[in-house]
Amino acid sequence: MSTAVVVEAPGEHRLVAHAPRDPGPGEALVDVHAVGICGSDREVYQGNRPEGYVRYPLTPGHEWSGTVRSVGAGVPGSLTGRKVVGEGFRNCQVCDRCHAGETTLCTSGYEETGFTQPGAMAATLTLPARLLHVLPDDADLTAAALLEPAACIAAAALKANARPGERVAVVGTGTLGMFAVQFLTAVSPAALLVVGSGRDREALSRQFGATDFRTRDQALPDDIDVVVETAGSASAARTAAGLLRRGGRLVLTGIPAPGAEGLDPTDLVVRQLEVHTVFGAPPDAWAHTVRVFGAGLLDPLPLVTHELPLTEFPAAIELVGAGDPKVGKVLLRP
Repeated sequence: MSTAVVVEAPGEHRLVAHAPRDPGPGEALVDVHAVGICGSDREVYQGNRPEGYVRYPLTPGHEWSGTVRSVGAGVPGSLTGRKVVGEGFRNCQVCDRCHAGETTLCTSGYEETGFTQPGAMAATLTLPARLLHVLPDDADLTAAALLEPAACIAAAALKANARPGERVAVVGTGTLGMFAVQFLTAVSPAALLVVGSGRDREALSRQFGATDFRTRDQALPDDIDVVVETAGSASAARTAAGLLRRGGRLVLTGIPAPGAEGLDPTDLVVRQLEVHTVFGAPPDAWAHTVRVFGAGLLDPLPLVTHELPLTEFPAAIELVGAGDPKVGKVLLRP
């Protein structure tokens, strides 16, 4: 009998017997290959996920890849056997934001795989087939398990609209930061600066296309055209804004702790900075990510440092929160 992780309440989890749920109309049943753990999964386990953005008891897992085992009525049978990844947001499809393609802003309320709906820390996952994105037949499913965070950064890259020859920068050197470097490299910038809190990701940043690497305590430029912030702290947001030329473009993807001091509105207005934010990934960002991945322009595998069996969920959670620079992306294998 296969197993699934269930977080009963903050700090309480158990492994339970898992039986696949047959897909209903419009649904697909996916055999999970791998599922990634990120900081938000740690929030679920610790109980500090913002109110309304988690529902216990819960099977976590929103970063995943797998293969379609079967489909329900109304779903093309040709999906069966295909390698896939899937969007997390369970949007209503009928509100004005959904019709505009902004599914992460659905006005019917927040529902997301792995937070309020069953996630992929199980042998199988049943979900609406409309959320699936089909991968090339030769896709590496271990690498593809990281396409959810990549899609979030694709959303940032699309909003940043960096153009060839511009000077660009990334603040933050975690998984999101390394994906931001890859997406920005793909647009042929004149220069690509990465700013980190330490130098542990310098070599990887340069491998992915960075032309310069500095820590926050070093002298930093103030003439950058586009900055993508991925570190998730208020100080990182301020550092990112300080890098920009007058009229520059900033995209914030990190979520600071509640009560954090924000950007200086006077500075934003006087320097006429263009500021965008990202929370999750809408369908166009997912489609863009899958295309870029399929074209070989996105390489997630160097970010994976640990692969553990599903039964090692507590150890995986500890690894993610240990603050060890040698720990990158941690994957669970059902």
